Amino acid sequence: MLKYRRILLKLSGESLAGDDGYGINAAMLDRYAEEIREARDMGAEIALVIGGGNIFRGVSEAAANMDRVQADYMGMLATVINALAFQDALERKGIYTRLQTAIKMEQMAEPFIRRRAIRHLEKGRVVIFGAGTGNPYFTTDTAASLRAIEIEADVIIKGTRVDGVYDSDPEKNPHAEFFPKISYLDVIRKNLRVMDMTAITLCQENVLPIVVMNMNEKGNFTRLLRGEKVGSLVQADGA
Repeated sequence: MLKYRRILLKLSGESLAGDDGYGINAAMLDRYAEEIREARDMGAEIALVIGGGNIFRGVSEAAANMDRVQADYMGMLATVINALAFQDALERKGIYTRLQTAIKMEQMAEPFIRRRAIRHLEKGRVVIFGAGTGNPYFTTDTAASLRAIEIEADVIIKGTRVDGVYDSDPEKNPHAEFFPKISYLDVIRKNLRVMDMTAITLCQENVLPIVVMNMNEKGNFTRLLRGEKVGSLVQADGA
């Protein structure tokens, strides 16, 4: 019995780069694809949103003199490159997938259609959402929250390289306080970098829980789905 049946997994673009720092690391891609295959085989319905920071970050120094809207559209295209790479990795493991994008790219992806996305999930396909929301000034965190709400996901799982939510960066501060459970309001009050504020507010208004966990520790993903205590849970006060 799965604790969460329909999930949206949010990964950063940087996570695909691994130790390379940029681009797509084939070993990391394969590892994540294997974790998703195991979860899908357990009966989970899985949707994915992947960032594009490993290829292009719209607010980076490289884009400092660029028009923000133009830079954000470039970032959206970077997410599609990652989505295509992930789709290939999943299909090489025998997993049926569909890529849906917020910007029309009929030669390589379906346009995002909510009912079609839900039908794909019901049929056991992994659905990858690319190009963010299709609008500048919105992050892939916000896109993940929006898509999760639209497909009626049970949870957003944010895969990171740390064990959950801390009051400061645990990679820089060995005394950082870990929060196994925390409310949306406390995330906002403490200005914790779980997801951006727009994404957190969307989840709060729609009572959608968020789990932040270490995706780089093998087996964490499936352990979480089975109901084991993994990572940090962000939910409403008193839930």
